[in-house]
Amino acid sequence: MTVHFIGAGPGAPDLLTLRGRDLIASSPVCLYAGSLVPAAVLEHCPPGARIVNTASLDLDAILAEIAQAHTEGHDVARLHSGDLSIWSAMGEQIRRLRALGIPISVTPGVPAFAAAAAALETELTVPRLAQSLVLTRTPGRASAMPERESLSAFAATGSTLAIHLSIHNLAALVADLVPHYGADCPVAVVWRASWPDEKVVRARLDGVEQAVAGTMERTALILVGRALEVEEGVAAESSLYAPDYDRRFRPQSAQSPFASSGLAGELEP
Repeated sequence: MTVHFIGAGPGAPDLLTLRGRDLIASSPVCLYAGSLVPAAVLEHCPPGARIVNTASLDLDAILAEIAQAHTEGHDVARLHSGDLSIWSAMGEQIRRLRALGIPISVTPGVPAFAAAAAALETELTVPRLAQSLVLTRTPGRASAMPERESLSAFAATGSTLAIHLSIHNLAALVADLVPHYGADCPVAVVWRASWPDEKVVRARLDGVEQAVAGTMERTALILVGRALEVEEGVAAESSLYAPDYDRRFRPQSAQSPFASSGLAGELEP
């Protein structure tokens, strides 16, 4: 018996990984976060599976469901939205399961920030402009922020910010970011990325509050940074595909240290 923690993706049922789908299909018990995991994902459960919505359960109740499945020898598919590596509360469940001697596995999922970037049809890193992406949030009732992890500290780097779980703090967020990015910095707010009712608002920092105007809540992701709006011919381009870039798979001359590797002839015409 194994508890399979599965990242169910950002919302669209077809953004579930093949591994995740197969584990769901082979597990007689499925525990899922009902407010965030779409019902269509549950269609992969086998006939007769015990399906439990954990939205109203506390940690002890969730572990009781798993312990029952363990006693019965049934694998459990434990579904969380997005990817399990951030803000999933997977860690506290795993620590308790390990203490009980119950085996676990972890299957990653498509994270919300990736789905939001796809909706925007944009790259979040741009050469010599922003080469880092910061995944963060603002303080909430469930979790305070460590003192050193302030928006101002992250903004001082000029990185692209992906700010989760913070639409309710939009005014404070803008006040923290304007001094670092400027009032004209582009912002994108993506609500329920990849869901059928997905909504996207593009604005500037000084106008995003008016642009959103209370139309989004909870699952909205806020992206901030100059990388969000780069004009053709203005941004620096990566050297990766530059015609004069000497690289392992495309040596530029017989004198290239890569010319004798044989890889160029093997992998490229």
